[in-house]
Amino acid sequence: MGMSTSRDGTRIFYKDWGTGRPVVFSHGWPLTADAWDGPMAFLAARGYRVVAHDRRSHGRSDQTWDGNDMDTYADDLATLIDTLDLRDAVLVGHSTGGGEVTRYLGRHGTGRVARTVLVGAVPPLMLKTEANPDGLPLDVFDGIRKATFDNRAQFFKDLTLPFYGFNRPGAAVSEGLRESFWLQGMMGGIVGQLACIRQFSETDFTEDLKAIDVPTLIIHGDDDQIVPIGASAMKSATLVRDATLKVYSGGSHGLAQTQQDAFNADLLAFIEA
Repeated sequence: MGMSTSRDGTRIFYKDWGTGRPVVFSHGWPLTADAWDGPMAFLAARGYRVVAHDRRSHGRSDQTWDGNDMDTYADDLATLIDTLDLRDAVLVGHSTGGGEVTRYLGRHGTGRVARTVLVGAVPPLMLKTEANPDGLPLDVFDGIRKATFDNRAQFFKDLTLPFYGFNRPGAAVSEGLRESFWLQGMMGGIVGQLACIRQFSETDFTEDLKAIDVPTLIIHGDDDQIVPIGASAMKSATLVRDATLKVYSGGSHGLAQTQQDAFNADLLAFIEA
């Protein structure tokens, strides 16, 4: 574990396990690098170097007033990759982290990157607009902002139900997973978390997706209640020139945890293809 220092002096916490070809993970909102512990341990045991960081204002990284925007998230990731001198890397991004990875590739290119994996990712654009009629209305995100501001502790706890599909009939609810989500969310700073809502909902990643020139695996659950598949993965798969789309039947937004064995196997197969 260590700290990477960004251009503005912000300290970004990261985990760095194992040796071999690097696989770099970016987490979703409002989580931390800990969300990736299972896949990281799985790959590290199979000869890979795995790296995951806490986004600024999340987890153990500095809680900043400024810089809580997608361009800066991408630049923070670039600083981390440069600091650790990672090459031939595989970038894996979930949800907001998928946006972060996509914007990194759009801003910094693929010189250090060999493959990309987007999981339940927010690109190309979550917000409903005239040009993006399949997106979600602004009042959905206004509701997330209000709930986070009014009582984020309760909201984060409630959010775990649709996030992992635990609100579906017959779902096997893991209280431990719910508590882990809540703990990770409460580690972050509310200022940065509120700012991040606008970033994951209103950022248009269309041109970033078109710039990706490495093999890309897009994984999404068809029962994702947080990032609907039709407005995200289905469109991204048509914008990335060398993309493979894999849809998890009944998969939730948190499929990397609820279907961890299948996800880990698919991730390893793609990396080694």
